[in-house]
Amino acid sequence: MKLSGGVEWALHCCVVLTAASQPVPAARLALLHDVSPSYLAKQMQALSRAGLVTSVQGKTGGYALTRPASDITVLDVVQAVDGADPAFICTEIRRRGPFGAPPEACTKACGIARVMRAAEASWRASLRGVTIADLVDSVERDDGPEALPAIGAWLNPASGPVRTDGRA
Repeated sequence: MKLSGGVEWALHCCVVLTAASQPVPAARLALLHDVSPSYLAKQMQALSRAGLVTSVQGKTGGYALTRPASDITVLDVVQAVDGADPAFICTEIRRRGPFGAPPEACTKACGIARVMRAAEASWRASLRGVTIADLVDSVERDDGPEALPAIGAWLNPASGPVRTDGRA
């Protein structure tokens, strides 16, 4: 299964939004991750359309998660950004060519379609079993318990302009 780069960006944004005390502008999230602001904004809009984040307008506007991180799965984010369409589409190639089977001989899915559908079902089940909260726990284990609070403080500076040198 090939995922777009937007999925990675959206997942990282969902994780760091758990540490924010108020909505975070997409430009601030882009600066944090050193990614294209316009492309990241598209990912955030996709998350908003899916109801995973809310967009708050105004001077203190930005994005915030709409529900607890434990209620948002990795699959939710993947489907918001890349869509829910199946990765494998069977075109019934076995019905083509000089040895093509007649439609009445193709009443059940062929072995290839069954294997691909089973693989996709397993992949989706695995992603459905991991939440943003699980990813937050992973960050805390890998980077220490102070990592996300430091990012949260940087995302929501008490006052002053947004800095570009990585400091609040």
